[in-house]
Amino acid sequence: MTALLLLPLILPFLAPALGRRTLDRLAPATALWVITASALALAGACVAALGALVLIGLLKLPAFAALGELVHPLRSPSDYVVLPAAMGATGVLILSVWTLACSAFRQTRAFQTARAQASRRPAAGDLCVIESPDPDAYALPGRPHRIVVTTAMLRSLGPAEREALFAHERAHNRAGHHYFLAAAELAAHCHPALRATRATIRFAAERAADEAAAEITGDRRLIATAIARAALAGNASPSTRPDFAPAATTGPVPRRVAALLAPTRTRPRTTRRTAFLLVACTVLSVAAGTAGVVDFHHEVEVAQGEEAP
Repeated sequence: MTALLLLPLILPFLAPALGRRTLDRLAPATALWVITASALALAGACVAALGALVLIGLLKLPAFAALGELVHPLRSPSDYVVLPAAMGATGVLILSVWTLACSAFRQTRAFQTARAQASRRPAAGDLCVIESPDPDAYALPGRPHRIVVTTAMLRSLGPAEREALFAHERAHNRAGHHYFLAAAELAAHCHPALRATRATIRFAAERAADEAAAEITGDRRLIATAIARAALAGNASPSTRPDFAPAATTGPVPRRVAALLAPTRTRPRTTRRTAFLLVACTVLSVAAGTAGVVDFHHEVEVAQGEEAP
């Protein structure tokens, strides 16, 4: 039981490398779905395993065993491993909940500020221009979706580059990339290894929007030029936008520009093996966590006297 519950805590360390390789080998939009779903599943299995370890440790204490209506405290052959693991799991869960609550509070305030700022300005369709000396542009989720751009950013780009930038941000809103970024933020607070996967998901969202904008405009070089100039203009300026509001200037821009300018090539079937490894790692983590929780439930029933051991 304990070994099964430890697997969901170990396997997420493989996710960052597998996620990066998956993004390199699949279409960005497909990779975004695969990596985000895997991150959420790995995070869920990790939290379930930590919760089970905490309950195992508590039910070994007579007071909590009595509250759980157990005939006797929970017994396991690996007390020297279970008790330290339960204490560690308790600390990790408390820290995760605290950091997630702080992040949610900070991001909610940033989102409310951005929406209030956008609502005070007249909008031309989905475009909202804000007077600011700091170059910035981003896709703001909500009802309705908005593309927020500052006057400084507009002055930094030519007419064609502005339209390319708007096409990129509209692609974010149309594909609902803010949901993927919010999911990545949630997963990052469940396991430290998934923080690196959060960066990969952000990059995948930007690459997916790059490709969608290039398909709409029919000019990959124009999209590459627009995001490069926008990134250079906004590099030194601070931004108050929420983290789940995607922007063309985020992520490793040189890699995005290189991908847009590189000749398109057909990905062979063998390159999908890395994505299969990521999915297999996720399935194994979820299966191990589920089996560990089921085994724990069986041990609780035995301790309650409902079944014979």
